[in-house]
Amino acid sequence: MGVRQLFDLTGKVALVTGGSRGLGLQMARALGGMGARVAVSARKADELEHAKTALDAQGIETLTVVNDLAAPGAVAALVDAVVGRFGTIDVLVNNAGTTWGAPAEDYPAEAWRKVMSLNLDALFFLSQRVAKQVMIPKGSGKIVNIASVSGLAGNPPGMATIAYNASKAGVVNLTRALASEWGRHNINVNAICPGFFPSKMSAGLLEKIGAQVIARTPLGRLGGDDDLMGTVVYLSSEASRHVTGQAIAVDGGAIIC
Repeated sequence: MGVRQLFDLTGKVALVTGGSRGLGLQMARALGGMGARVAVSARKADELEHAKTALDAQGIETLTVVNDLAAPGAVAALVDAVVGRFGTIDVLVNNAGTTWGAPAEDYPAEAWRKVMSLNLDALFFLSQRVAKQVMIPKGSGKIVNIASVSGLAGNPPGMATIAYNASKAGVVNLTRALASEWGRHNINVNAICPGFFPSKMSAGLLEKIGAQVIARTPLGRLGGDDDLMGTVVYLSSEASRHVTGQAIAVDGGAIIC
């Protein structure tokens, strides 16, 4: 198989949660650009419409699903909607997530539960459903979990996001555990750990600490509009068929300093 074929996703179906904007939309564009049919889910219908317009303009066959993964029954409804339209799911990108800032000693219980419910619980139960319903029966699949460099280290100065950090650390080890269990079914499970990318979620924080982040990043910049594309295509394609259980930091080298 040639190198271009290894990265080709023509005919594949990819589901990207939290795919209506930011990193999720960037990854949906990348997968669609390599030939995949793409389903994107998010909570807000208007943002999904904007995403569909962008993906349609790129010539990508797209399904949008309004879905709150933390709600009862949402996981089954999402999987059924995608399989009902496309017949299968070859690639699952677990990108949906949330955060809440507060000092650890004052962190509200409801905030902890909200972050864990979406960032860790929903990620697991969606992966479980997709694997059991689709990937295990057909004997193949790619699951890409979006963790964070915040799950690999403590808080940088100016951050107080204990639940987010803990949830993303959980995603990293969940990735390893699922890779161990599901390798026998030819399912690759890997994680991407982004550093700081400008987004709606990070905007307020970057106003405060953006200059510090850039100063201690070897490449001297924040993540950009194309910087997750190559990694998600690699982990979703046959190019990574002998890679599983890994967590790849995409952060300009900040984690090594």
